[in-house]
Amino acid sequence: MTAERLSPGDPNSFSRPDEVKVTHMDLVLDVSFDAKTLSGHVVLSVEKVNAEANVLILDSRDLTVSMVQDFDTKQSLKFELASSSTTFGEKLEIHLPDSPNFKPKISVHYSTSPKSTALQWLSPEQTLGKKHPFLFSQCQAIHCRSLVPCQDTPSNKVTYEAKITAPHDLTVLMSAIRQGEPVKNDDKKIHKFHQPVLIPSYLLAIVVGDLQSRQIGPRSHVWSEPALLDKAAYEFAETEAQLSAAEDVCGPYVWGVYDLLVLPPSFPFGGMENPCLTFVTPTLIAGDRSLVDVIAHEIAHSWTGNLVTNSNFEHFWLNEGFTVFVERKIIGRLHGEPFRHFAAIGGKTYLADTIESMGASNPLTSLMPDLTGIDPDDSFSTVPYEKGQAFLWYLEDLVGGPGEFDPFLKSYIANFQYRSIETDDFVQYLKHYFKNTAAAEKLEKVDWQTWFHAPGMPPTFVKYDDSLAVPCKALCQQWSDWNNKGCPEPTPMSPEDLKALSPSQIQEFLAQLLLGPPLSCQAIEKMQQTYGLNSVQNAEIKFRWLRLCLRAQYKEAIPLAVQFATSQGRMKYCRPIFRDLYNWEEARSAALEAYDKVKDQWMYVCAYTVGKDLHVIQ
Repeated sequence: MTAERLSPGDPNSFSRPDEVKVTHMDLVLDVSFDAKTLSGHVVLSVEKVNAEANVLILDSRDLTVSMVQDFDTKQSLKFELASSSTTFGEKLEIHLPDSPNFKPKISVHYSTSPKSTALQWLSPEQTLGKKHPFLFSQCQAIHCRSLVPCQDTPSNKVTYEAKITAPHDLTVLMSAIRQGEPVKNDDKKIHKFHQPVLIPSYLLAIVVGDLQSRQIGPRSHVWSEPALLDKAAYEFAETEAQLSAAEDVCGPYVWGVYDLLVLPPSFPFGGMENPCLTFVTPTLIAGDRSLVDVIAHEIAHSWTGNLVTNSNFEHFWLNEGFTVFVERKIIGRLHGEPFRHFAAIGGKTYLADTIESMGASNPLTSLMPDLTGIDPDDSFSTVPYEKGQAFLWYLEDLVGGPGEFDPFLKSYIANFQYRSIETDDFVQYLKHYFKNTAAAEKLEKVDWQTWFHAPGMPPTFVKYDDSLAVPCKALCQQWSDWNNKGCPEPTPMSPEDLKALSPSQIQEFLAQLLLGPPLSCQAIEKMQQTYGLNSVQNAEIKFRWLRLCLRAQYKEAIPLAVQFATSQGRMKYCRPIFRDLYNWEEARSAALEAYDKVKDQWMYVCAYTVGKDLHVIQ
């Protein structure tokens, strides 16, 4: 029996914004670290799309709803909370007043659960400062329903206001503009926020902790725990240059503030594009700004994803493929076009590794997967990112290059800003834009079906400028050849090899080795002696090096890999390393034991996906 789609517009949401839609949320919540809950109420402004509709349908997960009222009259409204669906939570149906005087504002009184999948509660011991507890959220893809009853679908967008009461010695931040100074209220403080730009539910975000800030640009501060602030301010000092380059590509920045927040290590992503306050992982702090391209990615989301949004997560490539494409245009503006091409070559390598791991016939490797009955967390991979950007670069090349495609990109964003769209909206607009040009006939010949629906690698790639990749491939070939000859002494490689390469080139050198057959333990030992990679601080380099060691079944790497994979909760690193450990029988018990110790310190989405990788969660 095939699973049913929950609603016509979104297979992962019960809500029906096509019938009655929420347009604005007023959140009034109290933060309790003792109970590990947010409690209070949300006032939902609603609008009937269908005049005959008499029920507002919301998404909920593990929420305790105590009362629903007409906000103005305080009249109680009838509501039903359906039984739990482990994947998608519970449907909350609210019966609207049958009254001509009804002003469409509904107050829902509720509290979250300590096991809310959107929230991570950290004890003081789990923070850098060790003195105060910490709370942060991660709502993408469909976790906002465990933070607030809402229409948890990107097909609908809302503005929001918030009043958050929290312990007086902690700072509260949200994906919104702060309003004035916090107001003392007994031993707590009330913090106010305002988000006037329409956002999908997954961009609602909150953080509460011992945080300080430093200005790093005319519209940017970086926030972190005090002990990390100097390093964070140094690492992200180029944010304004990236923001200005993004405006050159995409048009004006409409969100006012662009702040960065460095979270504790358990944050599961490299970054999260929460409006006005991008969340980032501390694994980006390499000390040499070599990993700040992730910031260019999150900045690009200010247009592609946040302004123009996928209508549901089957069209996720409209968010991520476009954002990677724009991120690399920013890199090209700042560092030169060869760097844009080199980043794309690295992405292609990463995509090939991902598809080999997932299986080339896996339907979730298609650009537009069917997510009926599937949690979007289960479909998350680099595919929509890298396959999507490869498709856009192919289209750019097809229509005549950046000179033709860049004006289209700005026009596309301006046309669809503040809206949620499907892939067909993009295709039709592309054809319309180029209808009276030489590109029109070429676009009619694009194999849209294969690009969008075929699993595996893209049908074609454009020819990238590989000038920066050549030395990476040459060094990879040297090591492969020497390994294949049985590692004869003396080795032709020397410590000088890596001194001639940038950190990005070292990443690509190791990534190329990962695509080939496993090296011998002898070659791994010699590489460590030559380059000292065990002690490298750059997380991207360390990640690839440790995977290379595990693939060689180099026993000495097991504790190093476990330590790295458990010292942070970034899924990009944790999942492949835990999979590699599990797939090596001798390391499997170490992987299972390590997971059991660390899973409760990770955020839900990381603990869940790694648990599935290790087959301890079905």
